[in-house]
Amino acid sequence: MVLWGIFRRLAGQTLARFPLNDILGVLLVPNFSYNGTITLSSSVKDLDTSVAWFKDVLGFEETFKVAEAGWAEVSTPVEGVSIGLDRTDGGVQDGGGSIPVFGVEDIDAARAELEGKGVEFAGETVELPGMVKLATFFDPDGNRYMFAQSLAEGAP
Repeated sequence: MVLWGIFRRLAGQTLARFPLNDILGVLLVPNFSYNGTITLSSSVKDLDTSVAWFKDVLGFEETFKVAEAGWAEVSTPVEGVSIGLDRTDGGVQDGGGSIPVFGVEDIDAARAELEGKGVEFAGETVELPGMVKLATFFDPDGNRYMFAQSLAEGAP
């Protein structure tokens, strides 16, 4: 449908006026904005033990922790990249199971665009008031990814 719409707009005009990169850019560039951060979320058995490991072994710094929600984050040496630690009451999958979490400016716009492209989401967008909005989605192989929109003042 999108290609047909572009073709109709271009009908009667010389394609030389429309470089291929411009045409593909319309198709490939999302209409929502990333905020320059990514959080790689990993399930852990114990937040304190995991935070201590990342600090003591890798030299990362704890940047955020809400024990009641079972969540902590540690910064990495790479700007905009953090590790999210998600305490799980169930077993932790052998070999990990990290979930990339892409920071976005407007989670509703990002979700709507992906849903329009047929992407499956795991339930509704979840909001932790004053903290974050989260939406989990799947790639074609069933791997989980998330969008996160910070609700904290001054946060990216």
